[in-house]
Amino acid sequence: MQDSALDTQAGLFDREEQPHNPRKGRRESTPVIASPQAIAERVDAIDWSRAASELDAHGCALLTGLLNAEECNALSALYPRDDLYRSRVVMARHGFGRGEYKYFDYPLPDVVGALRTAVYPHLAPLANSWNETMRIDVRFPPIHADFLRRCHQAGQLRPTPLILQYAAGDFNCLHQDLYGEHVFPIQLAILLSEPGKDFTGGEFVLTEQRPRMQSRAEVVPLRKGDAVMFAVHHRPVQGTRGAYRVNMRHGVSRLRSGHRHTLGVIFHDAK
Repeated sequence: MQDSALDTQAGLFDREEQPHNPRKGRRESTPVIASPQAIAERVDAIDWSRAASELDAHGCALLTGLLNAEECNALSALYPRDDLYRSRVVMARHGFGRGEYKYFDYPLPDVVGALRTAVYPHLAPLANSWNETMRIDVRFPPIHADFLRRCHQAGQLRPTPLILQYAAGDFNCLHQDLYGEHVFPIQLAILLSEPGKDFTGGEFVLTEQRPRMQSRAEVVPLRKGDAVMFAVHHRPVQGTRGAYRVNMRHGVSRLRSGHRHTLGVIFHDAK
């Protein structure tokens, strides 16, 4: 989200590696939603060759049923727990749309940290391939903890995983989640609510702006527990004269009715 416009994994890190927030008091325990081992096994079972091909071709890839309904409900139920979060953003106050979201503080809930830790190694080779194709010198280490250390050494200490909450009439303007110098080029969003039951409208939307061409839109059909992986900022596209960069943005269309929660998993931390 657009935290950088404000005063804009770790769940599996050793305790001393987690940034400490002295303003936080004792935190209540969080419910066991899914064990890190169960998340890792589920992630490893994904057809990552197909997912990488879809990301290459379209800038996004759908992962069906990454979380089950019980896990989605448990994560949505964490939203009122202010002790879990470092900040709350009301989007209308900043021109971001309508609705709100909260950034988790460290230590992340186990399932959120486990998703960051388990998914990242499968995406790092594609991220490196994209940067090589786009002639960007940055390369990403194979382990997420090593990439987070790079972020933290550059002063990007604030965790970026978040939960978004929308009601009828809410929407999220097209944007990019950058947060600082170090940006991992792919991120993950998981729908925690059921379309047609919990809400209507509220589709996940991607746009792709190619040089000297009109923008292309992509609407990703998500069910409860489905995840979409998508390009954060730029991705390479093969043209008749070689590869070129396209600019990506994402958002959520207007909710017609009900309430919608989403878990956002961003792999870089914020300045």
